[in-house]
Amino acid sequence: MHEPIAATAAESLERQAQERVFRSHDGTEIFYRFWPAASANAKGAVVLFHRGHEHGGRMAHLVDELRMPDHAFYAWDARGNGRSSGERGYAPSFSALVRDIDCFMREIAARDGFATQDIALIAQSFGAVLTAAWVHDYAPKLRAMVLASPAFSVKLYVPFAKEGIAFWQKVKGRFFVNSYVKAKFLTHDPVRIASFESDPLITRPIASNILVELYQHAARIVADARAITVPTQLLLSGSDWVVRHGPQHAFFVNLGSRTKERHVLPGFFHDTLGERDRAQALDLIRPFLAKQFASPDAPVDLKQADIAGYTRDEADRLGSPLDLLSPKCLYWAFSRASIRMGAWVSSGMKAGITTGFDSGSTLDYVYENDARGFTPLGRFVDRIFLEAIGWRGIRQRKLHLEELIRSCLATLKAAGRPAHILDIAAGHGRYVLDAIAKSPDQRASVRLQDYSDLNVQLGRKLIAERQLPASVSFQRADAFDADMLASIDPAPDLAIVSGLYELFSDNAMIARSLGGLARAMQSGSLLLYTNQPWHPQLEMIARSLTSHRGGQAWVMRRRTQGEMDQLVEAAGFEKLDQRIDQWGIFTVSVARRR
Repeated sequence: MHEPIAATAAESLERQAQERVFRSHDGTEIFYRFWPAASANAKGAVVLFHRGHEHGGRMAHLVDELRMPDHAFYAWDARGNGRSSGERGYAPSFSALVRDIDCFMREIAARDGFATQDIALIAQSFGAVLTAAWVHDYAPKLRAMVLASPAFSVKLYVPFAKEGIAFWQKVKGRFFVNSYVKAKFLTHDPVRIASFESDPLITRPIASNILVELYQHAARIVADARAITVPTQLLLSGSDWVVRHGPQHAFFVNLGSRTKERHVLPGFFHDTLGERDRAQALDLIRPFLAKQFASPDAPVDLKQADIAGYTRDEADRLGSPLDLLSPKCLYWAFSRASIRMGAWVSSGMKAGITTGFDSGSTLDYVYENDARGFTPLGRFVDRIFLEAIGWRGIRQRKLHLEELIRSCLATLKAAGRPAHILDIAAGHGRYVLDAIAKSPDQRASVRLQDYSDLNVQLGRKLIAERQLPASVSFQRADAFDADMLASIDPAPDLAIVSGLYELFSDNAMIARSLGGLARAMQSGSLLLYTNQPWHPQLEMIARSLTSHRGGQAWVMRRRTQGEMDQLVEAAGFEKLDQRIDQWGIFTVSVARRR
């Protein structure tokens, strides 16, 4: 048996921490500790993420105990915890915490020069779920990650507690739940137990919205773990009183990583990396990380995922007809009939039935978000239609597009470049016109394009209604005509592709379109592109809704964010930034022409 490792306060460690802060995406100040590598030329960096209720200081003992002096270490205090700003135990959403991680990585890269491919993550419990969500949603080129007892499913013990919290939040609004866990059920280490009980920086309450969203996002990440290809080590505590093992094992089985390890540590309580005998865990982590830093895995090539990949299998299944008399077939037949009946009174449903639920006309109606229909019943049905989670995600995507268009215009202005804007499949063009109207930075020209005559006609009408100058135009064009895109004059400084590539499964088409744009764009020009890495209603869409292509079933093949980013990179672009909605459905990314 390994000798116990006494927990030591961060300030008494051999490697002294520097204390820093950075401002996250919404201005919140995040506190973090930085331990420089002992050697002049660091071999990489390791970033530590603490469990719920705690702070980075309680991970500090790992810096020396891991015996990796040639690597820099970082440990943050998550917002609302420890010495970071924010209401105690609260964040606006789970996705806001995930985006905090993305901002933290940008801080590390900008300040110390460690790119994500130079970084490994070690995360525990709630922090491990945040880390897994960031890797899933943002697809960073990470060296490796170690997840210790990820809290994919917390043992609340009270029957129906999860449902009760969600219900009470709907009735009362946000409230706080105090942690019931005593330190003696977290670890056998008496020093860690005593320090937990006396630590003034422990935050016992957690906001109800974070608890509810934790379950929702954890279920999504576990089910879709095939999207994660980063080398991963999973450490599970054999006698964990806090979280369930089942989802942890399911996550491991689903993982798409070529290199993955799973280790169950018998007798360990939940605080895996703070247990009395944690040397057993550290002796597993050390060689795993050493191997990845010394000889990292080659990236998994996802560019052929449309031919052989799990999202292709999923789309094929959704596109296959059901047995005519099966309960599922009857259920979806009733669903289709209900939508057709709803179209009699709901303007939104009528637009979907007439032009396709993925058409520019339907999306423009969703953007307007004004319930219309025949009689008050029709307006009521239309409001239900507009509040579907997919349409809420679409409207959030529009906000992200507008934000990033404004950001790109500011970037081009700072670089002293003109701003010739091109949208290759603009629908009606509302999101672009709204964005440029709100931007203080002027554009040189705006060229909107679409393949649909109806979209071009209605887009030109929008331009006329807003009395925009002749520098704003709308043309009919094929977004997959690479030669046409390559010959556009003036060449775009900002090219936008929104909601298009998601509608087509074939990666060769996407590569052709991106290739045409790349040929047109000069070095330093910017590309704004969207993606749909996940959707909670894929089967409903495939079985009940029709597309713009002659009333065919709307069967979507998801692209993981990693797959989409690889297609963009292969065309000659470098990804710079990304946004994702709070449900994890739609992303908007910025890339720069190399």
